Amino acid sequence: MSGGRTGPTAHGAERDPAAAEFDPVLLVVMSNAIQAICREMTNTMQRAARSSVLATGRDFSCSIVTADDRLLDTAEALPIHALGSELLTRAMGDHHDDLAPGDAFLHNDPHLGNTHHADHTILAPIFVDGVHLFTTCAKGHQADVGNARPSTYMGEARNIYEEGALSFPCVRIQTDYRDVDDIVRMCRRRIRVPDIWYGDYLAALGAARVGERALERFVRKHGVDTVRAFFDAWFAYSERRMAEAIAKLPAGRVTGRTRHDPFPGVPDGVSLKIDLACDPEQGRISADLRDNPDCVPAGINTSEATARAAVLVGVFNTLDPSIPHNSGSVRRVDVLLRRGCVAGIPEHPTCCSLATTNVTDRIISMTQAALARHAPGAGLAEGPSGIPPTHSVIYGRDGRHGGRHYITQLLIGTAGGPASAHTDGWLSYLEPVNAGVLYRDSVEVLEQKYPIVVECSRVHPDSEGAGARRGAPGAEVVYGPLHDELEVSYTLDGMQTPAQGVHGGLAGATATVFVEDADGRRRELTEPVMSLRLQPGERIGTLTAGGGGYGAPRDRDADLVLADVRDGLVSHDRARSIYGVAIEGDARRPETLAVRRPADEREG
Repeated sequence: MSGGRTGPTAHGAERDPAAAEFDPVLLVVMSNAIQAICREMTNTMQRAARSSVLATGRDFSCSIVTADDRLLDTAEALPIHALGSELLTRAMGDHHDDLAPGDAFLHNDPHLGNTHHADHTILAPIFVDGVHLFTTCAKGHQADVGNARPSTYMGEARNIYEEGALSFPCVRIQTDYRDVDDIVRMCRRRIRVPDIWYGDYLAALGAARVGERALERFVRKHGVDTVRAFFDAWFAYSERRMAEAIAKLPAGRVTGRTRHDPFPGVPDGVSLKIDLACDPEQGRISADLRDNPDCVPAGINTSEATARAAVLVGVFNTLDPSIPHNSGSVRRVDVLLRRGCVAGIPEHPTCCSLATTNVTDRIISMTQAALARHAPGAGLAEGPSGIPPTHSVIYGRDGRHGGRHYITQLLIGTAGGPASAHTDGWLSYLEPVNAGVLYRDSVEVLEQKYPIVVECSRVHPDSEGAGARRGAPGAEVVYGPLHDELEVSYTLDGMQTPAQGVHGGLAGATATVFVEDADGRRRELTEPVMSLRLQPGERIGTLTAGGGGYGAPRDRDADLVLADVRDGLVSHDRARSIYGVAIEGDARRPETLAVRRPADEREG
């Protein structure tokens, strides 16, 4: 980074003289300091949050954006939340020309740069000596947002009016560090669990203010001029790293395709397509989503933020994971979107209630799988999609506490992660949009906090997408009410179209859902969107989807197959028939299992 050379550099980048002269040691120190501040915000939000969605599931993200709307840092954020924070701060500046110290804004409008209505974001502009330098962002998925029925996912809603959520198009909720009580009262009146919401609001606000104080110290230490020079140097470094990574990909174009299952309002499902162009000489990738259907009368439309982020996640999943994820690296990827498109920019009042899952999950998988086919040895297979009952929103009254209402999103069980060329799929992946960052609920804590019983949460054998590197298997999860009626809402994809493998890898298992009555009789549910009420003794269960495999199954190392059989992930029969590996020994005693190695080691 040091030196005074100017002009064009490798991969078509223009070298910024100020960035080139920035002390590289100071660059490392300052970038790590910014990341530490973002982590401090994250820790504050998790420890102060009231809902289980945030406190234990960690369905929130913190980020720092510069005053000129460039994403600076995201720490360990959910990628679908953070890659697009600059759209939120841009809306703040566009709609408020009187920003001042002590301001904070509540923003959840998906037509104005947010992800979906369920994600409430607190934005706090940070001033030092009267100069606006940063904006801290704390975004959290709420337990409830006032939807027409008790769920933050309204898949069947044809527009935002049927969705019913409170919408806050970047409204001022604090001035001079004091709450705007009118806004707070609106939320407390409409949201089903007002105290939970207010506790989570204070947690997000606290995270933003913790970031504010730390950033003020950061500027006092280094000075405004050095901080501004750091911005340019950090973005230039990140862009160069991205260009160098893209330069290792082959030149050319590739098209990715996938399909979302039939859905309420979309009886034929949604065919999706992405056209990717890699230009290693210029160090750029172009991703075109414009050739996709118009918005649909359902809640699965993306928002602009989630469509952009989905492509970026798929690209980042293909490249060196040490590349910083900020506006510097992002400007090497041109994401082309169309207004009025199901995978683009929705027009008001299009419903985007599921903008952080279903179609967005499919775009991520489609992007990374297309790049895997374009550049063997890179990318990933496809992952699962949608909100199965393991991640459903539950609602009811708790007779243990005077019949008070409760509502929360569960995060029990998992779904199978996709394989890469080098690793098997991540067992606790959940879904592409969160990239494994979400935490699973503790069953014991969940049963203490809510009147439910989790009867099982275990791996579902033989559900993996087989491959030289296999996708992760799905899970079997069964739960139900303890003693009072329980309302369960889920919005699933992947019951018909599984996560596909690449380079000869097989698809993962599709998802299934069932209900058991009090006598244990099981009935399969085929509807992708359900809001059903379970009575005491009844249970809902699911077999979640597996991730796609990478490479031909019979190229998998026999010892890895043996390990999967010992761990109960793959059966003896599947090991032989799919992987061509014969296992001998007592299945009830895993330590006795071994690969049968005849002269021809593989049997088919």
